[in-house]
Amino acid sequence: MSHPGKLSRAPILCYVTDRKGLACADDDRIESLHKRVGAAAAAGINWIQIREKDFSGKQLLSFTRAAVAQIKQINESSRVRTRIIVNDRLDVSLSEHTGGVHLGEHSLHVHDVCKWLAAKPDLAERDKFFVGVSCHSVQAAASAARDGADYIFFGPVFATPSKASFGAPQGLQRLAEVCSALSIPVLAIGGITLDNASDCFAAGVAGIAAIRLFQDAENLVSVVNGLRASFL
Repeated sequence: MSHPGKLSRAPILCYVTDRKGLACADDDRIESLHKRVGAAAAAGINWIQIREKDFSGKQLLSFTRAAVAQIKQINESSRVRTRIIVNDRLDVSLSEHTGGVHLGEHSLHVHDVCKWLAAKPDLAERDKFFVGVSCHSVQAAASAARDGADYIFFGPVFATPSKASFGAPQGLQRLAEVCSALSIPVLAIGGITLDNASDCFAAGVAGIAAIRLFQDAENLVSVVNGLRASFL
């Protein structure tokens, strides 16, 4: 299995979706999110994590299928190939041939997922399918890496409403500790902005994951270019 590179000339940028945060009517949010996913891919964002936890299984399947088709078309003419990752639902990830699954604290255990995947001879593209884990402590991050995770999200690094339930911000020092301790890519999440992204890169992260930074951007290309410039 090959991991996404920990060190590269460009950071991994991951847009985490949250349609409820979109400034539009409820009935328009799914269509608006589809457009935002397409815009993110066109702007050069590497990964898009579909994280719509209140979707029914049928809704998630339908949305993911449409997103995969949309991204495939965009990737054909894009310099940056975007990867779709599904939050929590391994079954949907595999059935729709996405690029990976992202596991939370209360999801399937990463060890069980990796063991199950390794035992499936029909999954010939396993090395192209990433298994990521959200972690909120150095110990949890180290455990996830030992159990086979390809990458982790670590945070919240800074204060942010969407991560308030996970406790106080972890801060840059703890982020640096995690990056030093792990050989797999660490993506910072939680309160990331254009102003503080460079501090996260200096701490050693391979990339950043964010909701509002990407979803609320008026000029997404400018945001992407600014983040890549701050990584140098």
